[in-house]
Amino acid sequence: MAIPLVYNLRSVRVRWTSSIVAVVGIAGTVGVFIAMLSMAQGFKRTLVDSGSPQNALIMRAGSNTEMVGAVMLDQVHIIEGEPGVARDDHGPLVSPEVVVIAPFPLKSTGTDANVQVRGVSSKALLVRPNVHIIEGTALHPGLNELLVGKNAQKSYAGLDLGATVKFNGGAWKVVGVFDSGGSAFDSEVWCDGIILDQIYQRPVNVFQSVTVRMPSPDSFQSLKDALTSDPRLTLSVDREIDYYAKQSESMTQLIETLGAAIAFVMAIGAVLAALNTMYSAVSERSKEVATMRALGFGAGSIVVSFMIEALVIAGIGGIVGCLCALPLNGFTTNTMNFQTFSALAFAFRITPPILIAGIIFALLMGLVGGTPPAIRAARAPISSALRGL
Repeated sequence: MAIPLVYNLRSVRVRWTSSIVAVVGIAGTVGVFIAMLSMAQGFKRTLVDSGSPQNALIMRAGSNTEMVGAVMLDQVHIIEGEPGVARDDHGPLVSPEVVVIAPFPLKSTGTDANVQVRGVSSKALLVRPNVHIIEGTALHPGLNELLVGKNAQKSYAGLDLGATVKFNGGAWKVVGVFDSGGSAFDSEVWCDGIILDQIYQRPVNVFQSVTVRMPSPDSFQSLKDALTSDPRLTLSVDREIDYYAKQSESMTQLIETLGAAIAFVMAIGAVLAALNTMYSAVSERSKEVATMRALGFGAGSIVVSFMIEALVIAGIGGIVGCLCALPLNGFTTNTMNFQTFSALAFAFRITPPILIAGIIFALLMGLVGGTPPAIRAARAPISSALRGL
């Protein structure tokens, strides 16, 4: 015979003062758990969103980042002639680019942080239709001009529209601000690639990567086969979206590992609070339990009843933890991208699966914290408890 669910709900309501400690502990643990997952998800999505399934990123074979790539100008011309490259009135949609790191002062602290400066071609915006200029104008080829991402402008001093910026001995004028929809490009500063090479005294006609717009995502394999089988070329070809997904792996794993460690330590405290709460309930209700046993409720029903109470408390804690973490959604922060050693702004992303994971985590803590007291309640001797009535 099962104990009615309403009995458990009333019991939790009546004993809310003793349950609040467990609720707070579980809520805090779930809040931290969700915060770390949303941080990892936000970092990953920021990088993944930088890529387009219709773009291919071409680098020197064996290069794992643009920073160490090298593609010669004659190789760029070969790429431009491939049938798997999209074309418009401006010709093949191919953008050879160079990437350097430059220090810019943070608005928040005044200290320098590494910013990725991308030297682009005149077709950079054509191969990335998700990038839109929201202030000012596009770059003019051959001029010392900067186009800055919206997050870079918010984070670093001196990047206001019309300002003159100096780095590595060159003076640059900020002529525009762009929005790439929250991708990693929003943390970058763009300029003319040829001018950037001159300022940094880099070899001429050597690029670190080539971004190619394809007629459709289905064109990737034919383009890759053509380029990797050409004896004149020694190149690696990846979907742009896959390249940026790989870039996110190490940092995402680090955040998730640290988050799991912190959540595990906090979960121990939350489980102990739940154990204390449920053991107290068992102690206070020994006569009540004995009466239910005398009325015909079996040991299994008692166990289930106390487990339900523990799960209700844990569920409340999980919901509170989720609600406390929700304001973090969309909060933007900066961290280091260890693949490029440059600062990257990203937003916390709290998604429904993350919230569900938080609730499940809370219920697991309730399950662990509620099982021993429930078993103890079921094993309590009936006769001794009834003598005190």
